[in-house]
Order: sequence, then structure tokens, then C-alpha cells
Amino acid sequence: MKKMIIQITSGKGPAECCRVVACVQSLMMKQAKQRGIELQMLENKPGELNGTLLSATMMAIGDCLEVFTKEWTGTIQWIAQSPYRKYHKRKNWFVGVVASDVKELMQWDPKDIKLETCRSSGPGGQNVNKVETAVRGIHLPSGIQVMVMDTRSQLENKKLCMARLEAKILVWQTGQLMEQQQNYWLEHQALERGSPVKTIKEILFR
Repeated sequence: MKKMIIQITSGKGPAECCRVVACVQSLMMKQAKQRGIELQMLENKPGELNGTLLSATMMAIGDCLEVFTKEWTGTIQWIAQSPYRKYHKRKNWFVGVVASDVKELMQWDPKDIKLETCRSSGPGGQNVNKVETAVRGIHLPSGIQVMVMDTRSQLENKKLCMARLEAKILVWQTGQLMEQQQNYWLEHQALERGSPVKTIKEILFR
């Protein structure tokens, strides 16, 4: 079973492009379901208008992911009348899609993690307050922190802490990659827009 991170970005485009990010995400999720691919949403950055996204980050899990991602990776051209500006002449909107192998993306070094124990707070009896069962994990390069006090077992809390920290770091690393890819896409958008990997024509809005 393979894992890949998929990112959709509006490339700092207008609200229409942010809407297309949400539309493309919805289409990808439907297609993934049809092909037996699990597509988990990791992070959606909302746009200024309801129903729009500046960017979307997802994790694809399944077999033959390369075939699925190849169809979407690159520039997507979305043809539709603007739902926000009734008399706007422009009907072509563009978003960028990037796919990365999780193994290549993930840079997980236990040496970068600092674990601290402390007393839990809240209900749970005397053991919760007197014994240092809570665990705080700090990823030193990013400053990302996770606090876990789910169980009375310090060992179990450490395991949960590491797992949650790993997931957060993955999103952080993905965000860094997305920023790099977005800058690249913006620098080359004239060329990229001239050769989209997929063109989707939407029925004009009434």
C-alpha cells in the first residue's frame, strides 16, 4: 500500500481560482473512491469567500497511485463563468496540483524530537495529578508541539505523542513543499497555463 501527498493550490489567484481548488478536490475525491483509493484530507486553507480554498492538502493511500496522480499533476484549466462577478468576461481559471511520495517527503529524525513529562490536569483521580504521565513532544526544527494526556500510562502517552507529532510534521513539511511549488508555478505560470494537463468545462452559471 503506497502513500502520496497531493496538494492543490490557487497560486494566489482570485476567488474564482480558490473556488476551483474546492471543485477539483471534490472531483478527485469522487474519482479516488471509484478507483478504490483512500483520500484523506490533511489541511484545507479556506479562502475569503464561503466554499473557496486557498489550498488543499490530502493523503492518497492505495495501489497504482502513480496512474491516478499523473492524470491530475500539473496545471488544471477550469472553464466557467464567474459566480462572483456576473459580467466578468474571463472564463478560464487555473490551479496547480502537486503529488509527492510520502517516503521521499517525510524527513523524520527522532533526534529532532524532545520529549518532556509533566503532571496531567483535569479529572482522573489522584494518579492524574501526582504522577507525571502527560507527555509533551517538541519538534525542534519547526517548534511544533503536541501535548498528550489521554491515558494514565506515560508509555502509551509517549506513543500517542510521537504519532500525532509525526502527522503534524508531515503537514508542516508538505506546507513547505507547497510554498516552493507555488512559487515555481507562479514563476512559470505563463508557460504552464499554455499546456494544462487537464481541462474541465463547467456548465455556465445562470
